[in-house]
Amino acid sequence: MKLEWMGKHRALIEKIIKYGNAYSNTYKQQRSYGTDITFSAAQIQTLEYILEAEEKDEKMSEMAARLGVSRSTFSKNVKHLTEKGLLEKYHLSGNRKDIYVKPSAKGREVYEQYTRFVYKLCFEEIFQYADKISEEDKENFIRILDLFADVLLWYGKKEQKPRKLVKIDEQGKPDSPM
Repeated sequence: MKLEWMGKHRALIEKIIKYGNAYSNTYKQQRSYGTDITFSAAQIQTLEYILEAEEKDEKMSEMAARLGVSRSTFSKNVKHLTEKGLLEKYHLSGNRKDIYVKPSAKGREVYEQYTRFVYKLCFEEIFQYADKISEEDKENFIRILDLFADVLLWYGKKEQKPRKLVKIDEQGKPDSPM
């Protein structure tokens, strides 16, 4: 069956889907990426965002929202990165509720090693192709990816089923929902 609704854009959509599937298959896998520490793509993205936004002094909840991940996912990544010595946690004096995270010296060093490794692995070639694309075409491609991501994020939130409390009886068996 030919999928007519995509028209001439089928190849583009196919490659976006292929990238998304490949990325989701490796997103949480721990790898060294040319460093002496293993971490996942999700964790390095968290570190990368924290490095980029370092001057903003954003709370963890604000960073999670800007990165497009749940607060719990962001918090788990921060926990793992802190355990590996790549991040340090802070709070303001007089306010222990709001947590701020900053890269450690080790985090900066590992990130530098990582960037050299992934640049050589794939980004060097990607940037060569990107240099051949007009700024207008890059902006349009960015808009396409942004729209695609926004729809996926929106639909994912919309489709979540509401949670219900289920009472557990004395034998530990679920009773009826409240």
